[in-house]
Amino acid sequence: MESQSPSPNPKPITPVKPTSNNRDFLTHLEIYLAKRDGVDKLLKISRYTTKIILASSIFTQQPLVTRLKSFESSVGISRKAFRLGKFVQDVNALRSTCLTDRLDLFLSVIAYGGEGLYYFIEQFVWLGKAGLIDKRHLPALQKWSAWCEFVGYFGSVSLKVRELRTLDAEEKCLVSSLDLAMLRGIACEEEEGKLRKLRDKKVMKRLSVVQDFADGFMSLADSRDGRGMLSSPVLVSAAGLLSALISSHKNWVSC
Repeated sequence: MESQSPSPNPKPITPVKPTSNNRDFLTHLEIYLAKRDGVDKLLKISRYTTKIILASSIFTQQPLVTRLKSFESSVGISRKAFRLGKFVQDVNALRSTCLTDRLDLFLSVIAYGGEGLYYFIEQFVWLGKAGLIDKRHLPALQKWSAWCEFVGYFGSVSLKVRELRTLDAEEKCLVSSLDLAMLRGIACEEEEGKLRKLRDKKVMKRLSVVQDFADGFMSLADSRDGRGMLSSPVLVSAAGLLSALISSHKNWVSC
């Protein structure tokens, strides 16, 4: 019995690529939620949205107001738990800093050092709110935490403003090169791609500066125990929500 010979021209099997946008979105969402910062910023959005609702007195029913206050408080404690050990990333960032400019090095120490101390103290604030540490120490810990956070954001904003100036100078050089190439009739697709990426980086850096300003404003209000004209609960909560939205966008893009 003769065996059947294979077809001389077999049809190539092309792999089927997933075309579902929902699947792509869900995959992106899974990666986003797997990151600690992703979940933390979603909690931050929930918390400051609730604080705005409470501060603006939209709801007057006492049972609902009590539930919202309880939710806001529990989310705040949950966020502090998410920061457990987060100061290590600032320690590593400071260790890997190898800047030759003395001012940049000084600002890096302020930025990473202040933020690292803030996250380190926040661990003890969380333990105090969770009941493991005597709550008598909470006011002092929270004040030290707020001042360290404010100092860290001061250094961070200063660094990012200097980085923006460097990016502006790079953009001017690229634009000049492209203009010269266009006059000569030379195609510069690679340079155009670099310019697009540079401008996208500038947008993200500017958003980061706005976020740091908002967070620094909140830390300043915390260090003043809510006193002063700029410590309005609605204003502080709006700054917190703005910071959370910008940070969520940055984390989403980075995924």
